[in-house]
Amino acid sequence: MLRTPRPGLGIALGMYPPVKQRKPESFGELLSVCDSSVVTLDPAPPDNDWITARVDELIKVDRRVKLKEIFLKLDIPKTNVYEIVHDKLGYRKVSARWVPKMLSDDHKHQRVEISQILLHWCQQEGDETVDVGPGGDHRAKNKLL
Repeated sequence: MLRTPRPGLGIALGMYPPVKQRKPESFGELLSVCDSSVVTLDPAPPDNDWITARVDELIKVDRRVKLKEIFLKLDIPKTNVYEIVHDKLGYRKVSARWVPKMLSDDHKHQRVEISQILLHWCQQEGDETVDVGPGGDHRAKNKLL
C-alpha cells in the first residue's frame, strides 16, 4: 500500500516534508495516488475594507474603468474584484459605466423635480408636445406631411 501524506492545508503550502513514495505498479494505482494527493485552494474573497474602499474610489474617479484595470492596479484576483464591485458595493454595468444599483435620496429628489417640471411644461404647451419630431424639432411632423 502506498503511503500518502495527509490531505490538508499544510501540504498545499509546503509545510510538511515530502514523503517518499514507491512507484505505482498499475494505472489504477497511479490514479488513486494522484486523486488523494491533489489539494486545491480557491482564493477567498478579501474581507479587507481598505481594498473595498480603494475599488470604490477607482470607480468613482472613472466610471468607465474596466475590471481588468482595477485588478491590475490592486494586484488581486479578477473574481475578487467582481465580487467586491457587484456584491459589496452594489454596482452594475450600464452603457459602459458603473452605476449604483440603488438611487440615493438626492437622485430620487432630482427625478421628482424634473418630472414635475416636465409635467408643468406639458400642461402649459398642451397637445403640441405630442407633435415633437425626432431631435426635438417641432416642424418635423409638418415636413413629413
